[in-house]
Amino acid sequence: MAQLFTHRATVRFRAAIALVLAGGLGLAALLFFWARSDAAWNVGKPARQPIPFQHSLHAGTLGIDCRYCHSTVERAAAAGMPTASTCLTCHSEIWQGASLLEPVRTSAALDVPIPWVSLHRLPAHAYFHHGIHVQKGVACETCHGRVDQMAETVKTQTLSMGWCLDCHRDPADRIRPQGAVFSMGWGPHDKGAPEEVRAFYLEARSRLTDCSTCHR
Repeated sequence: MAQLFTHRATVRFRAAIALVLAGGLGLAALLFFWARSDAAWNVGKPARQPIPFQHSLHAGTLGIDCRYCHSTVERAAAAGMPTASTCLTCHSEIWQGASLLEPVRTSAALDVPIPWVSLHRLPAHAYFHHGIHVQKGVACETCHGRVDQMAETVKTQTLSMGWCLDCHRDPADRIRPQGAVFSMGWGPHDKGAPEEVRAFYLEARSRLTDCSTCHR
């Protein structure tokens, strides 16, 4: 029986199959690495806020404590966002007529929250409690970066499950004294955590990495 396809056609067909498979594998690899890149997690990308708030001015130049605006960070799951009354504590006297503060005045007049856009919102299936982390000595800077140097607030860490687990597996070197939790640019005086602190967290590793710790 005569061949239906020439030798050249067979070679081309096999080459096409190989190219399709290679292209599929390449696309899968590209998607794999892109999903783990900073761009996929919006790292370094500022969000458009209703008010052009500058952390570099408030937390940096003026030295306002994080807890003044994020008032529930030490005791609640959510850190809290500044209310109109919080802003007007100062801005009823400073820049009280500035047009960029109109959303604050409107919020206060209508008794509605300022519609801040969260840069660090986690998925609904992930449980995170600010108070627990703060009480254990995890600093604001660890997750949010040097906000005191940010004219526009941006995300500095992916906050992915892998990133969180890296810390939960060995958090000892990331733990600060309570007096330094809200400090920016703080550095330890020695190169390692005390042995008793390290031993405690090594013992607690299985509990800290258990699925039910963050997925409830």
